[in-house]
Amino acid sequence: MSLATIYTCSLSGISTHTVTVEVHLSNGLPSLSIVGLPEAAVRESKDRVRAAIINSNFEFPQRRITINLAPADLPKDGGRFDLPIALGILAASSQIPTQQLNYFEFHGELALSGELRPIKGVLPAALHTQQSQRGIIIPNENLAEATLAENVNVLSAGTLLEVCQFLNEQSELTNKVDTEIDTEDGEYISDMNEIKGQSRAKRALEVAAAGQHNLLMIGPPGTGKTMLASRIISILPPMTQQQAIETAAIYSISDQSSISQKWRVRPFRSPHHTASGIALVGGGSNPKPGEISLAHHGILFLDELTEFDRKVLDVLREPLETGQITISRAARQADFPARFQLIAAMNPCPQGYNCDGKDLCQCTTEQQRKYRSKISAPLLDRIDMHIEVPQVSRQVLQSNNTSESSREIKQRVLKAYDKQMQRHGKVNAELTNNEIEKSCQLQTAEQQLMDQAMEKLKLSARAYHRILKLSRTIADLDDLEQINSQHLSEAISYRSLDRLQ
Repeated sequence: MSLATIYTCSLSGISTHTVTVEVHLSNGLPSLSIVGLPEAAVRESKDRVRAAIINSNFEFPQRRITINLAPADLPKDGGRFDLPIALGILAASSQIPTQQLNYFEFHGELALSGELRPIKGVLPAALHTQQSQRGIIIPNENLAEATLAENVNVLSAGTLLEVCQFLNEQSELTNKVDTEIDTEDGEYISDMNEIKGQSRAKRALEVAAAGQHNLLMIGPPGTGKTMLASRIISILPPMTQQQAIETAAIYSISDQSSISQKWRVRPFRSPHHTASGIALVGGGSNPKPGEISLAHHGILFLDELTEFDRKVLDVLREPLETGQITISRAARQADFPARFQLIAAMNPCPQGYNCDGKDLCQCTTEQQRKYRSKISAPLLDRIDMHIEVPQVSRQVLQSNNTSESSREIKQRVLKAYDKQMQRHGKVNAELTNNEIEKSCQLQTAEQQLMDQAMEKLKLSARAYHRILKLSRTIADLDDLEQINSQHLSEAISYRSLDRLQ
């Protein structure tokens, strides 16, 4: 047989596309050509494949070899095509049987010795085989990641020779993971009871965690803003299986490991304030996910918010609304999910202190206004809660009083979260306008209170809806179906920067 067909897939973001590797041997001077929009890494595969085939004790055909990667208009990148190309050459030259080739997709980079090296994006590739109803054969080091995909026949091998022996029915490939992945929600090293005082900030974190609302903390240095933010992870509900798969798929195509011992724990990303817009949203000629996608179903913490470039912060506006980001380049376009919860912290003035005449700072009102204007009004409007985090007194710091632990707070958060899932199948922060009208109806007294707040604070329609969603979460924490004045007043109190406009 001089023609062989092997199946694999290519990645575009976290989306996958079936790629058919067609290998044809014909008479003529010995040569090897690859067509079908191969990138540099794919074009170089012919040298790796030739050495791997020879060092695996097979014969490299001394004929004219044409390899077509179909569809021809889809760019192909990475070393993942080495294994299917090598198998195609061996099948076309009748050195391995072809009976099982239609039942599997093959992925793997080849070393010159014939050893299989791990690749990126194995989890999306494994999920892709659920649609094609094929199995998948991958390098051993990718096995743990691929087995996260349910109802997929995943096999792994260490060398090209092992794959060929399997296709010749001379041996079996492994599908057992050496180390079992803990898929349960685990305990956390940091706990909320380690924070002295700051009862209002802790309450705000509880509300934010329950409804997954965006939160901005404003306070002088040393008040515990970063410490508070780092502990919100310990009170968030664990990710569902589907959410964990989506997040792991993003890490799978990035330069970071997608597997951890507690893989259902929500991600916590904290980029430095020197990060560029591309670092936050993603980009590159071959688009890669940025920090907002790596924080999918988790927390994006921006410390020293006003130190970020204003243009960089404004790139967050669309993803905060839509939960996804589309990166368009001249040759490619990729969509990445970005359903993250924004937690930010900033100082009240350029020197960091409260300018009320009691502190060391003597900033003028104009300096304070200019400092706060580094955050655009549209971005600020998309942050549900703005709270002040004051200095903690020496007496509170030295006291032995213990506050609630993360476990105790998390129980209330989980109860409120379950109510939201039963009501709409989503958290309150994601409610649409129609869902808000159904779930956040106000009585006459509450409506009058809301009207007064709208007029006094000059709130936008977006802020109005965010206050309603916030009130709904507070009512859920109290296990009440009707939003009352107390819930609404607390929600309005979390808009401290609106009072400064």
